[in-house]
Amino acid sequence: MIRIGIINVSDRASLGIYEDLPGRAIVQTLNEYLISPWEKEYAIIPDEQVLIENSMKDMADQKDCCLIITCGGTGPSKRDVTPEATEAVCEKMMPGFGELMRIESLKYVPTAILSRQTAGIRNRTLIVNLPGKPKSIRQCLDVVFPAIPYCIELLEGPKMECNSEIIKIFRPFSG
Repeated sequence: MIRIGIINVSDRASLGIYEDLPGRAIVQTLNEYLISPWEKEYAIIPDEQVLIENSMKDMADQKDCCLIITCGGTGPSKRDVTPEATEAVCEKMMPGFGELMRIESLKYVPTAILSRQTAGIRNRTLIVNLPGKPKSIRQCLDVVFPAIPYCIELLEGPKMECNSEIIKIFRPFSG
């Protein structure tokens, strides 16, 4: 079974002040992309680096998630520490993910350069940081997800099959 962790990093959502629209946007997008059966590990936590790190470690090391997608906490404010938490728990950083997401987001808003989303690898788990706005989540996933199934395979994770009418993933020719 493919296990995917979803972490909404938000002080207000963790207190129930805001509805968890970003987390639901990730689930909805993955349900559209994936035809392989999958299950989610889910957390809504405040913008606290230790809590973010612990959630990522738990999902990667204990819950055996091959992919963890976070949303929120990627801006420049003092409380935005998701990229720092990601860097703290990962052995390898994958800066191309953040670069591509910012390029895509710049098509819509000039403030995309303020976003610090990134990605990294912890053991056999890919961790990808997304912004917190549902519309931005879909825009960013649409551009980076084509590389995610192959990356997970390179990490010796499960093979993800996707709906090619919704998302075109890339796997190099092996033959």
